[in-house]
Amino acid sequence: MTSIKQPGEKNLMLFSGRAHPELAEEVAEHVGVSLTPTKLIDFANGEIYARYLESVRGCDAFVIQSHTGPINKWIMEQLIMVDALKRASAKRITAVMPFFGYARQDKKGRGREPITARLMADMFKTAGADRLMSIDLHTSQIQGFFDGPVDHLFAMPVLERYLKGRLDLDNTTVVSPDTGRVRLSERWADTLGTPLAFIHKRRDLDVANSVKVSEVVGTVRGRTCVLIDDMIDTAGTICKAADALYEQGATNVVVAATHAVFSDPAVDRLKNSRISEVVVTNTLPLSQESRFDKLTVLSIAPLIARAITEVFQDGSVTSLFEGDT
Repeated sequence: MTSIKQPGEKNLMLFSGRAHPELAEEVAEHVGVSLTPTKLIDFANGEIYARYLESVRGCDAFVIQSHTGPINKWIMEQLIMVDALKRASAKRITAVMPFFGYARQDKKGRGREPITARLMADMFKTAGADRLMSIDLHTSQIQGFFDGPVDHLFAMPVLERYLKGRLDLDNTTVVSPDTGRVRLSERWADTLGTPLAFIHKRRDLDVANSVKVSEVVGTVRGRTCVLIDDMIDTAGTICKAADALYEQGATNVVVAATHAVFSDPAVDRLKNSRISEVVVTNTLPLSQESRFDKLTVLSIAPLIARAITEVFQDGSVTSLFEGDT
């Protein structure tokens, strides 16, 4: 079954790009439909061609694509898929991007810089998307860049359920790796009932992915520390934060992050670090070479499937979370 029909000819259809088909298949299984057959090919010069092999007229379409590497190719593929749906008379189009590409470029830090996260929102609107759905945006303000509904989902419940069964919460401190993650870390600390600490860091604005850790603020000595972040890219921030925590007397450091970007040399850094466990979700595909002994990958598919179902049935996405979405 590739669609769900309700009275009034309401019709849900799921579509997947080629970036992370395993996640899309899992989402489809939880929703209870099959992915709609789609022809996606590359021409010799690199251009992407998309065509749906079933009628999509009047459907409620959800196009799933994770913005993994090569990131520009997969973003373009999703835009083309959205455009094809618009021109084939889909009734409503939701672009589901578990990881929102260019989310870190959400403001101008200095003159003559772009705000590429806004450009992304504009491109999807122009292509024909009526709604966006993403998980743990780098900053919540990105929701305001899109002229339409944005479902900002949180991986926190998925990660928390796993960690609650493995930690002694009486001896645990939630740690934000920088001041920008303090609000997220506060929600974690409130839910787990643990103290909160944060690490003050400075970046070299002229060198990408260069971080200098200054000091730890909060009680971490003799405690297990859970470092919270939205993504791990080169792992420079996380590894330096873990070193700072151990220097301040932490007995154990666990990392919980939503998006495992794992750009080189992230895997080597994490494998050789003093971090005891790295817990991530499968918003992005991970090759076998990117997996290591202390890595735990949790599925985000049930969360995405529930959100898609709520949107389709005109329910409440906010009801998926007990906090503020």
